[in-house]
Amino acid sequence: MAVPRVNKKLLQELESMGFPTARATRALHYSGNASLEACIDWIIDHENDPDIDQMPLDLLWLNCSSTHRDQTRKKSKEEEKKLELQMEREREKERIRSGKELMEAKQILEDNERKRNIAFRNSEKEEEKRARERIRWKLEQDKLERRVKLGLPPGHTASAKLSIPVRGEIQTVRSVAKSEHIRECLRSLRHNQKDDDARVQRAFQTLLIYVGNVAKNPDQEKFRKIRLGNPSFLDRVGSLIGGIEFLELCGFERTEAGEFLYLPRDKVDMATLYSAASELKSALTNPFFGLLSRDV
Repeated sequence: MAVPRVNKKLLQELESMGFPTARATRALHYSGNASLEACIDWIIDHENDPDIDQMPLDLLWLNCSSTHRDQTRKKSKEEEKKLELQMEREREKERIRSGKELMEAKQILEDNERKRNIAFRNSEKEEEKRARERIRWKLEQDKLERRVKLGLPPGHTASAKLSIPVRGEIQTVRSVAKSEHIRECLRSLRHNQKDDDARVQRAFQTLLIYVGNVAKNPDQEKFRKIRLGNPSFLDRVGSLIGGIEFLELCGFERTEAGEFLYLPRDKVDMATLYSAASELKSALTNPFFGLLSRDV
């Protein structure tokens, strides 16, 4: 704390008169250093003050100190405000960055979903195209069969070279005679087991499974290879007259060792397989198939 400046000469005179330095200084300070008499009058008027012997302080210095503290506090608040604003800006930047990343991720998901939908629609269109070709082929084949039954010439139809796309490949349709041979084989199988309708139906169902598996999965060898000694195969198909002949008409061949019926991949004829499947379905749904001289 700073002591206020006073008249040193008057201070010495008051001290020589026996006044304590603090009291004399106080009297000079508050009397304005006017005169010795003014100081003595001030001391007489304030001799009962509890702080009469306390050294006075420089109020200007106190005011300056207070002002400095206020300025320091103000500056500190301003710094805190600046720091808070900076932190808020950083938080805003982070929100913007997170929002941008979220939008980019959403855009990627939407793009992927669009691509999947396009691929799915293209696949559906391709499948519809193949289905229309199969129907067209079947209609042409039925037309040819009707002409043959009526004793009419095939005419200028696409009987010999009608093709149908299956699994991206073009397969040549075999002649109507092949279809008729397949039908006759099934009729013979039914006629030879006419007293056991359940066994015949089971044989037809088994043959339809063999043919369908190859048609659906031509590249998988397990569906193109049948063990002749398999008990299930013998019971359902192998022991029936016409069963193995039907599979051979579909393209299966006996291996050299005679252990398997095998259909080489390059000999898979989709047209023949579809024709065989069609005849099997007809045989399964027509209760008089093979029992009359000519099926309706």
